[in-house]
Amino acid sequence: MKMGSLLTVSDRVELLVNALHPDTDHLPVVKLFTPDAGATWLLTECDPDEPDRLFGLCDLGLGCPELGYVSLTEITELRGKLGLPVERDKHFVADRPISAYAAEARRAGRITA
Repeated sequence: MKMGSLLTVSDRVELLVNALHPDTDHLPVVKLFTPDAGATWLLTECDPDEPDRLFGLCDLGLGCPELGYVSLTEITELRGKLGLPVERDKHFVADRPISAYAAEARRAGRITA
């Protein structure tokens, strides 16, 4: 899978715009997940100097979701139990800022969106 195939050009632009406005509690731009494992990412920003470095709510399925940075290259290299690659949730539409998703995920021990 190519690094950019999980994100559209529009996603990349929105992630970059969000990064240039760091004082805002952004809505997630994209949701990525492993279809055969418990990992999920709600991404809000990309580093303008390192476009592979994304920021968002990261849940590796270990019961402790957290806000932080992640490498898109590393995400695309991940495989679940059945060897399936990470997918983009094409139906995900954010309806609240990332802080609300993070608070809910901390309570539940996982991203529930």
